[in-house]
Amino acid sequence: MSAQNHTLNKLHPYLPGERARMMIISACIGVMTGLAIIAFRESVTLVETLVMHHGAAMLGIDQGGWRRALIPLLPMAGMVLLIPLSLAFPGEINGYGFPKFLRRVNLENGVLKARTIVLKLSSCAISIGSGNSAGTEGPIAQIGGAIGSQIGRRFRVSGNRMKVYIAAGCAGGIAGIFNAPLAGMFFASEIVLLGTYEISSFSALVISSAMSTVVSRAYYGEIPAFPIPPYTIVNYFVELPLYTLMAILVGLAAVAYIRFFYHMRDRFQALRLNSQVKPILGAFLVGSIAIYFPQIMGDGYHYIAKALAGDTLLWRMALLVVLKSVATAITLGSGGAGGVFAPSLFIGAVLGGSYGIVVHNLLPNYTATPGAYATVGIGAFLAASTHAPLTAIFLLFEMTGNYMIIIPVMITAVLGTITAKWLYNDSIDTVDFTRDGIDIHEGRETAIMKSVKVGKAITENVNFISETANVNQLLEMFRDTSNHFYFPVINHKGLMVGVVSMQDVKTVLMDDEARECQLVGAICSRKVIMLTPDDNLYTAIQLFDVKGIDEIPVVESLDKPWVLGMLKRQDVINAYNHEMIKRGIHERAESIRMVCSAS
Repeated sequence: MSAQNHTLNKLHPYLPGERARMMIISACIGVMTGLAIIAFRESVTLVETLVMHHGAAMLGIDQGGWRRALIPLLPMAGMVLLIPLSLAFPGEINGYGFPKFLRRVNLENGVLKARTIVLKLSSCAISIGSGNSAGTEGPIAQIGGAIGSQIGRRFRVSGNRMKVYIAAGCAGGIAGIFNAPLAGMFFASEIVLLGTYEISSFSALVISSAMSTVVSRAYYGEIPAFPIPPYTIVNYFVELPLYTLMAILVGLAAVAYIRFFYHMRDRFQALRLNSQVKPILGAFLVGSIAIYFPQIMGDGYHYIAKALAGDTLLWRMALLVVLKSVATAITLGSGGAGGVFAPSLFIGAVLGGSYGIVVHNLLPNYTATPGAYATVGIGAFLAASTHAPLTAIFLLFEMTGNYMIIIPVMITAVLGTITAKWLYNDSIDTVDFTRDGIDIHEGRETAIMKSVKVGKAITENVNFISETANVNQLLEMFRDTSNHFYFPVINHKGLMVGVVSMQDVKTVLMDDEARECQLVGAICSRKVIMLTPDDNLYTAIQLFDVKGIDEIPVVESLDKPWVLGMLKRQDVINAYNHEMIKRGIHERAESIRMVCSAS
């Protein structure tokens, strides 16, 4: 051992340092993510060829006529193929999984199973390739994140470094699939890391994005996800105000889309159907729409190219804004696999194109073609729905390679996001967190405090006193329970009517007759702050800090204040520490288990 240590000490100056190792690992993550992109895209193409082309030819759909009524069988076939995966891996296949991914990365241990790579690749390829309305970008970001997590576990890195590697994989996923390294980098920093990152982590995102893009370009060439025609501005003084108005409309549309998306998911969850039947029902509904509007099937990239080239049928583009939103909500709400990135691009393109048709017909000599507005609409709607304007701005810039688009897309992306956040605080990825009472942007510690209920922290034994008792009886209670400084005061029905403290009895403390005659109900504080067992520790600690008190009564409900206990500041701290220790043990055990299983 001593000889080995001596050799290591001699080699140490030549070994890469901590930052250099992180850069090398990030490059490996980028390369592996680039290879995963190729496998994913080829899988989608394979399923699309088998189902949408050979399957359609077998059914004679391409002959038209009454055979078009058979179109719903194509997406339904994809959902049937998902059933074995869904049964084998419940909770990992169906629905929009990116919010769960964000929860795992930002609030939990960041450990993603290796099978996530295969499951996301296969399930989303089946769902999207068979014509169901969803996108590939969210899943490929999760695949890249899982690659980063697996590499982080092999090197047994800390939780913060694991988070950086996961974000690097996500950056590589978006960069490679769009051929846009800057967009991938900002996607990871804005959405995955929630805008909180350091220079060291930022460099990891840069390297992973670059390497993934290199791999993707080596296989596919320098071709964007869909062709974008040259962008022009005819008149700045006329068109910039028009883009400002467009940004407001996009913000409104994004809020409507987010609300409808989760409304549809809630409706499907409430349906009394077998969970394996719901995706098939959703596929039938999407296929029924596709009988008349096949543009809504799959990721929609083919029609995006037509919209950018200048589809001039206003009624069709305006209708597709609604139909694509409905189809995506049905596909993912019913349990289909996929993401919302591509549908957002589609909706933005047809929404911007519709707006462009209107303004170009009104001011033909002062405005660009509808395709220019469709191009800007892509970035605007993506920014408004995800609350990630930098990602949208750089995505459009890299895909067009035109400096002229920067100002319009900056205006629409930023103002669209501001409008959407003003009307509805959540992006399409954070609605579930708000429903659980978690502000994911506040950090893990706050999220943990919001996840623990007051009912788990209160002391079980509580002493209370009747409002008809006198001060002498109250003093005896203070003497017998020296660790309590507040007592709930109850009425004859047993309901709490106030709180009494030692401070309240100071005025009569030296008067024997007053102590005998004075009732507790006359000196207690009637305006009382109360908590219920369903309140969380974060709410409790805020009340402690704002009000400057040491104990808060906990009652069954505010309508029926039966006293359950008194919550102390120390109780909150103890409950928080207990939860942190429990999660730390669980995360450590899970990490060890995953490392052992991998080896």
